Amino acid sequence: MMMNWHIKRAAAILQQGGIVAYPTEGVWGLGCDPGNAEAVLRLLALKHRPWQKGLILIAASYEQVAPFVTATPAMLKRVRATWPGPVTWLLPAMESTPPWLRGTHHSVALRVTAHPLVAALCRRFGGALVSTSANLSGRPAARRRLQVQRYFGADLDYIVPGSLGGQHGTTEIRDARSGNVIRAA
Repeated sequence: MMMNWHIKRAAAILQQGGIVAYPTEGVWGLGCDPGNAEAVLRLLALKHRPWQKGLILIAASYEQVAPFVTATPAMLKRVRATWPGPVTWLLPAMESTPPWLRGTHHSVALRVTAHPLVAALCRRFGGALVSTSANLSGRPAARRRLQVQRYFGADLDYIVPGSLGGQHGTTEIRDARSGNVIRAA
C-alpha cells in the first residue's frame, strides 16, 4: 500500500514536468516526461550530459515505446525476445521523435523493463519515461539511494524508495538492425 502511494506521487510529479529518481535493474535512474522538452533539458543539465548523446526511454510495454520508433518485423522479433528485461535496444527513430531524445542519432534507445517498481511507475504515468543513470556525466552510476542524494540533493523533485534488480550495473545496449552489442552489461 505504501509503495502504491510513492508510485502515485512520483507519477504526478512527472506529469507536472518534474524529475524523479528510482531504482532500476542495476543502477538508480533519473526520469522525466519524454514529451516535456523543458524537463528533459533540466535533467541533462543536472547530469552535465550533452543533448547530442541522446537518452534511453524505459517503459512497461512495447506499446508505450512504439510511437517513438519505426522497426521491421525482424527487428521487433529480435527485440521482443529480450523484453521485458535488462536489454536496451537502439531502434530507428520516427521522424517525429524529438532531438532531445535521440540526440544527433537516427535511432532511439528503448527498454521494456521487468523491474516491477519502474513498470508500475510507467503504467501510472501513462507512458514511457526518459531513464538515464543517476550520476553526473563521467562519474559512476548510483547504486544506493544515498549516492543519488549526494549527486543531486534538492535538485531532484522526488526519490522513489525501493531496491535495485539483479543486475550489477547498467543495462546492455544492442543495435536492433544488426543485433551487435554496443555497450556490455
